[in-house]
Amino acid sequence: MFGDNFFKRVENKTNVDKNTIMSLAKKLQNSNMKDEKNLREIVKEISTMTGKEVSKEKEDKIVNAIIKDNIPKDIDKMF
Repeated sequence: MFGDNFFKRVENKTNVDKNTIMSLAKKLQNSNMKDEKNLREIVKEISTMTGKEVSKEKEDKIVNAIIKDNIPKDIDKMF
């Protein structure tokens, strides 16, 4: 689905390696993406992985966007 170039760009931007990304992807596949508590835990986990703090306001926006299916359809454009 995604090529090595995609993972290299993500790793360069976030300092998160391909194996960690793949592990997170598996976790996401088995998660309820409409459960607010679960989403908040995932946002915090990603924040910790990347070393980037996510404010409460930004966390709220991310969670609400996912719950309302208001997310970009082309994830590659996010990076």
